[in-house]
Amino acid sequence: MITPHQPFQQIDTWIFDLDNTLYPHNADLWPKIDARITLFMMRLFGMDALSLRALQKHYYLRYGTTLRGLMVEHGVNAAEFLEFVHDVDRSSLQANHSLAQAIANLPGRKLILTNGSREHAIKTARQIGISHLFEDIFDIVAANFIAKPAAEIYERFFAQLKINPTRAALFEDLDRNLIVPHQHGVTTILVTPSPDESPDREDWEVSKGDAPHIDFVTDDLASFLQALRPCGG
Repeated sequence: MITPHQPFQQIDTWIFDLDNTLYPHNADLWPKIDARITLFMMRLFGMDALSLRALQKHYYLRYGTTLRGLMVEHGVNAAEFLEFVHDVDRSSLQANHSLAQAIANLPGRKLILTNGSREHAIKTARQIGISHLFEDIFDIVAANFIAKPAAEIYERFFAQLKINPTRAALFEDLDRNLIVPHQHGVTTILVTPSPDESPDREDWEVSKGDAPHIDFVTDDLASFLQALRPCGG
Protein backbone atom coordinates (compact mmCIF):
# COMPACT_ATOMS: atom_id res chain seq x y z
CA MET A 1 0.00 0.00 0.00
CA ILE A 2 1.48 3.34 -1.00
CA THR A 3 0.64 6.18 1.35
CA PRO A 4 0.12 9.94 1.06
CA HIS A 5 3.15 12.09 1.80
CA GLN A 6 1.51 14.30 4.41
CA PRO A 7 1.99 12.06 7.51
CA PHE A 8 5.71 11.77 6.80
CA GLN A 9 6.62 15.42 6.36
CA GLN A 10 7.72 15.73 10.00
CA ILE A 11 9.88 12.59 9.96
CA ASP A 12 13.63 13.11 10.45
CA THR A 13 14.57 9.63 11.73
CA TRP A 14 13.93 6.43 9.75
CA ILE A 15 14.22 3.20 11.73
CA PHE A 16 14.31 -0.24 10.12
CA ASP A 17 14.09 -3.71 11.56
CA LEU A 18 16.49 -6.06 9.77
CA ASP A 19 15.32 -9.64 9.28
CA ASN A 20 12.29 -10.04 6.98
CA THR A 21 12.02 -6.25 6.69
CA LEU A 22 15.06 -5.10 4.72
CA TYR A 23 15.02 -8.29 2.67
CA PRO A 24 12.06 -10.35 1.33
CA HIS A 25 10.02 -12.57 3.59
CA ASN A 26 10.68 -15.57 1.35
CA ALA A 27 14.47 -15.20 1.45
CA ASP A 28 16.18 -18.25 2.93
CA LEU A 29 18.29 -16.31 5.44
CA TRP A 30 15.99 -16.46 8.45
CA PRO A 31 15.26 -20.21 8.02
CA LYS A 32 19.02 -20.78 8.03
CA ILE A 33 19.39 -18.83 11.27
CA ASP A 34 16.40 -20.61 12.75
CA ALA A 35 18.00 -23.97 11.92
CA ARG A 36 21.28 -22.88 13.53
CA ILE A 37 19.38 -21.96 16.70
CA THR A 38 17.94 -25.47 16.80
CA LEU A 39 21.39 -26.96 16.22
CA PHE A 40 22.84 -24.87 19.04
CA MET A 41 20.14 -26.19 21.37
CA MET A 42 20.71 -29.77 20.22
CA ARG A 43 24.36 -29.48 21.19
CA LEU A 44 23.47 -27.78 24.47
CA PHE A 45 20.83 -30.25 25.62
CA GLY A 46 21.86 -33.41 23.77
CA MET A 47 18.38 -33.86 22.39
CA ASP A 48 16.95 -34.23 18.89
CA ALA A 49 15.61 -31.30 16.86
CA LEU A 50 11.98 -32.38 17.00
CA SER A 51 12.02 -32.42 20.79
CA LEU A 52 13.60 -28.98 21.01
CA ARG A 53 11.56 -27.03 18.44
CA ALA A 54 8.66 -26.45 20.83
CA LEU A 55 11.02 -25.19 23.56
CA GLN A 56 12.79 -22.94 21.06
CA LYS A 57 9.54 -21.32 19.98
CA HIS A 58 8.32 -21.08 23.57
CA TYR A 59 11.38 -19.02 24.51
CA TYR A 60 11.01 -16.92 21.38
CA LEU A 61 7.40 -16.05 22.18
CA ARG A 62 7.91 -15.52 25.91
CA TYR A 63 11.21 -13.62 25.89
CA GLY A 64 11.28 -12.02 22.43
CA THR A 65 14.28 -14.13 21.41
CA THR A 66 15.29 -17.73 22.01
CA LEU A 67 18.62 -16.35 23.23
CA ARG A 68 17.01 -14.44 26.09
CA GLY A 69 15.20 -17.57 27.19
CA LEU A 70 18.40 -19.59 27.11
CA MET A 71 20.25 -16.90 29.06
CA VAL A 72 17.58 -16.62 31.76
CA GLU A 73 16.74 -20.31 32.06
CA HIS A 74 20.11 -21.93 31.34
CA GLY A 75 22.86 -19.30 31.65
CA VAL A 76 23.91 -19.56 28.01
CA ASN A 77 26.81 -17.34 26.89
CA ALA A 78 25.29 -14.73 24.58
CA ALA A 79 28.40 -14.06 22.52
CA GLU A 80 28.86 -17.75 21.70
CA PHE A 81 25.21 -18.09 20.75
CA LEU A 82 25.17 -15.03 18.47
CA GLU A 83 28.37 -16.02 16.70
CA PHE A 84 27.11 -19.54 16.11
CA VAL A 85 23.56 -18.84 14.91
CA HIS A 86 24.54 -16.00 12.57
CA ASP A 87 27.27 -18.03 10.89
CA VAL A 88 25.21 -18.55 7.74
CA ASP A 89 25.64 -18.22 3.98
CA ARG A 90 24.15 -14.93 2.78
CA SER A 91 25.01 -15.34 -0.91
CA SER A 92 21.37 -15.99 -1.85
CA LEU A 93 20.48 -12.41 -0.90
CA GLN A 94 20.54 -10.14 -3.92
CA ALA A 95 21.70 -6.52 -3.97
CA ASN A 96 18.58 -4.35 -3.97
CA HIS A 97 19.45 -1.20 -5.89
CA SER A 98 15.89 0.16 -5.81
CA LEU A 99 15.78 -0.14 -2.03
CA ALA A 100 19.23 1.40 -1.66
CA GLN A 101 18.24 4.43 -3.75
CA ALA A 102 14.95 4.83 -1.90
CA ILE A 103 16.67 4.77 1.51
CA ALA A 104 19.38 7.16 0.30
CA ASN A 105 16.71 9.66 -0.77
CA LEU A 106 15.07 9.79 2.65
CA PRO A 107 15.76 13.04 4.51
CA GLY A 108 17.37 12.64 7.91
CA ARG A 109 18.90 9.82 9.92
CA LYS A 110 18.63 6.12 9.02
CA LEU A 111 19.02 3.50 11.74
CA ILE A 112 18.67 -0.27 12.16
CA LEU A 113 16.95 -1.64 15.27
CA THR A 114 17.35 -5.41 15.47
CA ASN A 115 17.03 -8.30 17.91
CA GLY A 116 20.05 -9.80 16.14
CA SER A 117 23.70 -8.87 16.48
CA ARG A 118 25.47 -5.86 15.01
CA GLU A 119 27.79 -8.12 13.02
CA HIS A 120 24.82 -9.96 11.51
CA ALA A 121 23.18 -6.66 10.59
CA ILE A 122 26.35 -5.31 8.97
CA LYS A 123 26.99 -8.45 6.94
CA THR A 124 23.36 -8.73 5.83
CA ALA A 125 23.00 -5.04 4.93
CA ARG A 126 26.29 -5.21 3.03
CA GLN A 127 25.02 -8.17 1.02
CA ILE A 128 21.90 -6.20 0.08
CA GLY A 129 24.03 -3.18 -0.81
CA ILE A 130 22.69 -0.80 1.84
CA SER A 131 25.15 -0.97 4.76
CA HIS A 132 26.69 2.41 3.93
CA LEU A 133 23.34 4.19 4.29
CA PHE A 134 22.85 3.70 8.03
CA GLU A 135 24.19 5.98 10.73
CA ASP A 136 24.07 3.32 13.43
CA ILE A 137 22.81 -0.14 14.38
CA PHE A 138 21.14 -0.77 17.73
CA ASP A 139 21.42 -4.50 18.32
CA ILE A 140 20.55 -7.02 21.02
CA VAL A 141 23.84 -6.33 22.83
CA ALA A 142 23.16 -2.58 22.97
CA ALA A 143 19.72 -3.47 24.34
CA ASN A 144 21.36 -5.43 27.18
CA PHE A 145 19.84 -8.58 25.64
CA ILE A 146 16.28 -7.35 26.23
CA ALA A 147 14.43 -8.00 22.99
CA LYS A 148 11.64 -6.26 21.16
CA PRO A 149 8.76 -5.91 21.97
CA ALA A 150 9.76 -5.09 25.58
CA ALA A 151 9.15 -1.43 26.37
CA GLU A 152 12.58 -0.85 27.88
CA ILE A 153 14.45 -1.59 24.65
CA TYR A 154 12.66 1.24 22.87
CA GLU A 155 13.19 3.65 25.75
CA ARG A 156 16.91 2.78 25.82
CA PHE A 157 17.08 3.12 22.03
CA PHE A 158 15.39 6.54 21.98
CA ALA A 159 17.55 7.85 24.83
CA GLN A 160 20.90 6.50 23.66
CA LEU A 161 20.52 7.68 20.07
CA LYS A 162 18.72 10.91 21.04
CA ILE A 163 15.58 10.20 19.00
CA ASN A 164 12.37 12.21 19.20
CA PRO A 165 9.77 9.44 18.73
CA THR A 166 7.18 11.84 17.32
CA ARG A 167 9.55 12.59 14.45
CA ALA A 168 10.47 8.96 13.77
CA ALA A 169 9.09 6.24 11.49
CA LEU A 170 9.61 2.55 12.19
CA PHE A 171 9.41 -0.27 9.62
CA GLU A 172 8.80 -3.74 11.10
CA ASP A 173 7.60 -7.13 9.94
CA LEU A 174 6.12 -8.12 13.31
CA ASP A 175 2.88 -6.54 14.47
CA ARG A 176 3.68 -6.77 18.18
CA ASN A 177 6.97 -4.89 17.78
CA LEU A 178 5.04 -1.77 16.76
CA ILE A 179 2.80 -1.48 19.83
CA VAL A 180 5.18 0.34 22.19
CA PRO A 181 6.68 2.61 19.50
CA HIS A 182 3.18 3.71 18.50
CA GLN A 183 2.43 4.55 22.15
CA HIS A 184 5.49 6.84 22.07
CA GLY A 185 4.23 8.64 18.97
CA VAL A 186 6.32 6.83 16.35
CA THR A 187 4.77 6.50 12.89
CA THR A 188 4.53 2.74 12.41
CA ILE A 189 4.69 0.77 9.16
CA LEU A 190 4.12 -2.98 9.00
CA VAL A 191 6.05 -4.72 6.21
CA THR A 192 4.08 -7.78 5.09
CA PRO A 193 4.85 -10.56 2.61
CA SER A 194 3.99 -9.81 -1.00
CA PRO A 195 1.15 -11.83 -2.57
CA ASP A 196 3.59 -14.23 -4.23
CA GLU A 197 5.49 -14.95 -1.01
CA SER A 198 4.70 -17.87 1.29
CA PRO A 199 6.98 -17.42 4.30
CA ASP A 200 7.17 -20.02 7.04
CA ARG A 201 5.70 -18.12 9.99
CA GLU A 202 4.08 -18.85 13.32
CA ASP A 203 0.35 -18.09 13.51
CA TRP A 204 0.90 -15.25 15.98
CA GLU A 205 3.39 -13.60 13.61
CA VAL A 206 0.81 -13.19 10.85
CA SER A 207 -1.05 -9.86 10.83
CA LYS A 208 -3.45 -8.16 8.45
CA GLY A 209 -2.19 -4.80 9.62
CA ASP A 210 -5.56 -3.58 10.82
CA ALA A 211 -4.61 -3.05 14.48
CA PRO A 212 -4.82 0.54 15.78
CA HIS A 213 -1.08 0.68 16.54
CA ILE A 214 -0.25 0.16 12.85
CA ASP A 215 -0.37 3.40 10.85
CA PHE A 216 0.53 2.00 7.43
CA VAL A 217 1.05 -1.34 5.72
CA THR A 218 3.17 -2.21 2.71
CA ASP A 219 4.22 -5.40 0.95
CA ASP A 220 6.81 -3.52 -1.15
CA LEU A 221 9.24 -1.53 1.00
CA ALA A 222 11.22 0.02 -1.86
CA SER A 223 8.10 1.30 -3.65
CA PHE A 224 6.68 2.62 -0.38
CA LEU A 225 9.84 4.61 0.32
CA GLN A 226 10.09 5.86 -3.25
CA ALA A 227 6.61 7.32 -2.93
CA LEU A 228 7.73 9.25 0.15
CA ARG A 229 10.76 10.80 -1.54
CA PRO A 230 9.21 14.23 -2.18
CA CYS A 231 8.39 14.78 1.49
CA GLY A 232 11.95 15.84 2.29
CA GLY A 233 12.08 18.50 -0.34
